[in-house]
Amino acid sequence: MDLTSAAPPRMVRQIRVKVVPPVPFPDISPIAFELGPLVVRWYGLAYLAGVALGVLYGVALLNRPSLWFDNKPPFSPGEWLDFGFWAVFAIIIGGRLGYVLFYDPLHYLADPVAIFQTWDGGMSFHGGLLGLVVALAVFGLRKKASFLSGIDLLGAVSTLGLLLGRLANFINGELYGKVTLMPWGVVFPNGGPLPRHPTQLYEAALEGLALFVVIRLVTHLGHGLRRPGLVAGIFGIGYALSRVFVEFFRLPDAHVGYLYGGWLTLGMVYSVPVLLAGVALVAYASRKPRTRGH
Repeated sequence: MDLTSAAPPRMVRQIRVKVVPPVPFPDISPIAFELGPLVVRWYGLAYLAGVALGVLYGVALLNRPSLWFDNKPPFSPGEWLDFGFWAVFAIIIGGRLGYVLFYDPLHYLADPVAIFQTWDGGMSFHGGLLGLVVALAVFGLRKKASFLSGIDLLGAVSTLGLLLGRLANFINGELYGKVTLMPWGVVFPNGGPLPRHPTQLYEAALEGLALFVVIRLVTHLGHGLRRPGLVAGIFGIGYALSRVFVEFFRLPDAHVGYLYGGWLTLGMVYSVPVLLAGVALVAYASRKPRTRGH
């Protein structure tokens, strides 16, 4: 007897895989508007709007003395408005020099004129942050302000600029990530036909929005500004961890590439000092007694 002939037919299960189409890149021009020969880009507007929001939010914090150590804000609202002008130049000069020195020194050494061609791109957050800290130190010295409370104020407001800056990176279609099969992958104009991680939006959400919420809770519910250095430290830790996390999904600059093992990037390396400084500030601030406001 042929038992095989009596066996039931083999059932073949058909598995249907639903293919989610990638998210098309939004039809947003990097140019906000043009006035004759003047071309205004969203990226430049994001810098200005970030400074403006930082100044306004800083004024709101300074107008509440009870938030601060010994009820003494580091600056008056008028002084903080003056620092807004310093901040614009500090971000531009620090960000540009940081990119020149940290990411492509040989190129700019061979062509120094290119240093001033900022319209071709090339800004470093770490350089901009260093520029802001130096500018604040000089400005605070002239106003006889507490340096630690000053950088606390800077840390509390800088998240707003980060949020707008990363959104502008997305509009520019730059600093995108690796190829992904996730349903929110975006096909960028200069990124080839495959969807990629929108790492600019990841950074906007983490470094900008989430870190703003955390620091807001620390300043207003935890009275963190009464411990000079604490808010600045939390900002440093939060930024560094967010940046390192996103770097695993983000493509490094083509002329730099990976430093080791196909995962270590310059963005990670330059975030380590920020992280260590943040940890040191939090440790120092936590040892100081918190004063009461009234």
